[in-house]
Amino acid sequence: MEKSKSVVTVNDYGKVTVHIKEIMDDKGITRNYLAKATNTRFEVINKWYNGQVEKMDLDILARICYALDCFPADIIKYSNK
Repeated sequence: MEKSKSVVTVNDYGKVTVHIKEIMDDKGITRNYLAKATNTRFEVINKWYNGQVEKMDLDILARICYALDCFPADIIKYSNK
């Protein structure tokens, strides 16, 4: 019996990045304040602040947008390079 072979193709689809640091800094908002305003743990806000979000939680994104008075497109950037 022959072993089946598989070929895995990896495509470069680009990258999605999060940019709340700039918005927060411009508005003078701290991570502690945003964590309290969004009822979210500091560690979660810190990941968003440092652009280290691995999986996007849309509820947290909505809370952040509400607290920062901005839109998701202000926070999330896509680059295909």
